[in-house]
Amino acid sequence: MGLIVVLSGVGFGYESVAGRNDAERFPVPGRLVSVGDHQLHVYCTGSGAPTVVLEAGLAESSASWEGIQRGLSGGNRVCSYDRAGYAWSQDGPSPRTAEREAGELRTLLANAGEGGPYVLVGHSYGGNIVRVFAHRWPTLTVGLVLIDVTDESAVTALQISRPLLALQFTVDQFLVRVGLLRLWSDALVPAEATTAARAQALVVYGSRSMAAARAEAWAAVDSAAQVRATAGPGALGNLPVVVIVPGGQPADAVEQARRLAALSARGRLVVATTTEHYVQRFQPDLVLKAVHEVMPAVSGGFGR
Repeated sequence: MGLIVVLSGVGFGYESVAGRNDAERFPVPGRLVSVGDHQLHVYCTGSGAPTVVLEAGLAESSASWEGIQRGLSGGNRVCSYDRAGYAWSQDGPSPRTAEREAGELRTLLANAGEGGPYVLVGHSYGGNIVRVFAHRWPTLTVGLVLIDVTDESAVTALQISRPLLALQFTVDQFLVRVGLLRLWSDALVPAEATTAARAQALVVYGSRSMAAARAEAWAAVDSAAQVRATAGPGALGNLPVVVIVPGGQPADAVEQARRLAALSARGRLVVATTTEHYVQRFQPDLVLKAVHEVMPAVSGGFGR
């Protein structure tokens, strides 16, 4: 035990010294915008309407959308961002629920001058946020692409996973603080990380990011309840919606995704060929196609 304490102390000291120049080494890619008492990082590229807004999953950041943002920027305005506490964004107030974060996203886009309407693309937990956003601001939402999103009806699974995820992110945070991410990033950075995320891993998967992920995981049950409140029959009206699930999923998971798509009269389920959770990383063309699929409905004047 004594040796562990000594090694941890050495690691903390090493990380404190080595991290002094990280702000210069990893400058903010986009810009910081106030959303009240804190600032969020938003990175927007391209031009054209509607604006595509990319919402990352748990423990991920704007960098996770590298390929998708590049692929869409030729014909549209595309914005990715970091939720409070992640990567370059400042910490935000608790609890970190989907409802709070949807509100922060709305304020961020307004204060950044990124006017709607929006096509919202959400991955995993990020799907909770964009669904709440679409419910609260239907006139600003003209399309949804939902990629292997969290099942808000799986309450028992969420209750069981909450402490396990909190523990995992606490351990990850400790490993960062003792310098192991800096020393062995190739081993600790997720295999599905994009090139941009890997190159900036000390920020993207840093201590504050892990703390933000833990806070979201702990609020996941409440977030799911907030999403369920928006999910009545026909809740998405005539909104163009594409729901994407990886291949090889259990029949009940595919059926849940089908029910989600059916919340819109114009919803469609797509099953990817990749079995990976990060469909946007391993089958990006499918995601790009889904985003473009909801675009003609905008130019054609359709809406909810």
